[in-house]
Amino acid sequence: MKHNMAKVFIIAEAGVNHNGSLELALQLVDAAKASGADAVKFQTFRADLLATAAAHKAAYQERAVPGSESQLQMLQRLQLDAEAHHRIIEHCRRVGIEFLSSPFDTESADLLESMDVSIYKIPSGEITNTPFLKYLARKGKPLILSTGMSTLGEVEDAVHCIVETCNVPLTLLQCVTEYPAPYASVNLRAMHTLKQAFGLPVGYSDHTPGIEIALAAVGMGAEVIEKHFTLDRSLPGPDHAASLEPKELKQMVTAIRNVESALGDGIKAPASCELPNIVVARKSIVASRALLRGHSLSEVDLSVKRPGTGLSPKLLTSVIGRTLRVDLEKDELIEWNQLN
Repeated sequence: MKHNMAKVFIIAEAGVNHNGSLELALQLVDAAKASGADAVKFQTFRADLLATAAAHKAAYQERAVPGSESQLQMLQRLQLDAEAHHRIIEHCRRVGIEFLSSPFDTESADLLESMDVSIYKIPSGEITNTPFLKYLARKGKPLILSTGMSTLGEVEDAVHCIVETCNVPLTLLQCVTEYPAPYASVNLRAMHTLKQAFGLPVGYSDHTPGIEIALAAVGMGAEVIEKHFTLDRSLPGPDHAASLEPKELKQMVTAIRNVESALGDGIKAPASCELPNIVVARKSIVASRALLRGHSLSEVDLSVKRPGTGLSPKLLTSVIGRTLRVDLEKDELIEWNQLN
């Protein structure tokens, strides 16, 4: 999914951390842009199409939003209407960051299509919703699929469903659907499993505290990183507590850029910055004491010392046994033209 193949595609996940406020949503766009992220992502849903009145909140949602409110009532407070979407997308274009969103129903997908959103991000909960996967694939846009809560077989079914419907660019994200996700649950190596199984680009959607797991994922080859962020972790709402604040998001983006630049091309050769240091750090063959012309060199006559501007120590056995054509002082570098 890399727009620039040299860069990890970093998605700053605003999600529902706008708390239903357009003003807060626009501030989240500004914070994502300031962090250096490539895209800011929201969630597009109709609460009445997403959950029944009987649907319970997840345990993490209950901890974050305690009380008798149902999941449906909570979602109704957190949904953004079409006008809010237009305003957010306009703002993204104005500040220069890509707008993404996760649709949770066909009407929401159609709304995003009407706004010319370039990529659809499919949330983990929809991975077994094959009619919806087909509906999104038919739109012909690149898809990013989170694989939280799923087995490899379920991922295989989803990939097959998408690819046989329309062979659109597809990226798979390793993900653990818990907020915050315990470090020991993350299983970053599953990214390699997904890559080997399907030959598709892979990435990581991170719900752990802090930034180090996202950085490790980049080191292991993630092409996409998604991370929740908020303006303030203490705000009320289901996802704030497991999100980065703007300063931390900026640190993560900077660190990812540093890590990806450090990965290099894999060719083992001196870096250009090392070249001047070769003669400083390496050693040469020198006279261990003052020696006279005509002397036959033995091992005790020779030492190996810096700088590395003379004969390499690996030539030591070729120097032993030769006779000197000149006098040498102690520590003088030995050259071929001084030897018979």
